[in-house]
Amino acid sequence: MAAPTVPVTQEPLPEAVQALAAAERLGALRETFLPKRHGAGRVTAMLFFTVLGLACFVLPGLFFLWVLWQTPNFNRKQAARRLHLFDHGLVVVDHTGPVGALRWDSMAALQQITERYANGIHVGTGYVYTLYKRDGATIKVTDLFANPERWGVIIQHAITNAQLPGVLEALGRGETVRFGDIAVTTGGVATPKRGATGWAEVQRFEVKNGMVFLSKAGKLLPWSSTPVAKIPNFFLFLATVERLRRQQSAA
Repeated sequence: MAAPTVPVTQEPLPEAVQALAAAERLGALRETFLPKRHGAGRVTAMLFFTVLGLACFVLPGLFFLWVLWQTPNFNRKQAARRLHLFDHGLVVVDHTGPVGALRWDSMAALQQITERYANGIHVGTGYVYTLYKRDGATIKVTDLFANPERWGVIIQHAITNAQLPGVLEALGRGETVRFGDIAVTTGGVATPKRGATGWAEVQRFEVKNGMVFLSKAGKLLPWSSTPVAKIPNFFLFLATVERLRRQQSAA
């Protein structure tokens, strides 16, 4: 990971978390992210609509009451959640204690970042990261935690730093490395729908509007398009493709 930073919270690390981190050899704690609490203005607005709904329509009021109760401001179980980032991995905690631990060198992450609009106006961004352990078990980390635009990037960069050397070594041995449905080799790339093509044929590689596009020279339409949300370890995939394309250009 990057250089040490001061953890977001200075609260003592629970013994159960310390024990799990030690067992998984995660190293030193770098940052802890807390649940995102709503500001006074938003809470006041939600309380207003709750009271108004209960007085006039009941069901909408109950809905706003339920939404309000799910926030860390009022829900102790939600407020107890923690996302701990260490040198070599992470630990997710809920109100019962540690949910699980994952190491950067063996985990996979699928990121889904969704821009939300209402009447053409941007009203927010949703973050969902599905983290996979080597045995297939999964843990979801969402924008319930504050600063998802920060911890999401930290996770992706940490995975890339830990796994890129091994990926490049495997490719150098002539192996195929898969990122979901995309198969990558030193010679080229393949997808189930499009088959295979060599790196020399790929003229353009870009990420736009949550999609990854590969285009061939002289072709108006992309040769392939894949949602970012379906590419495990997306930053690792980008680093791998960029390295292989540079090697092709230098050849």
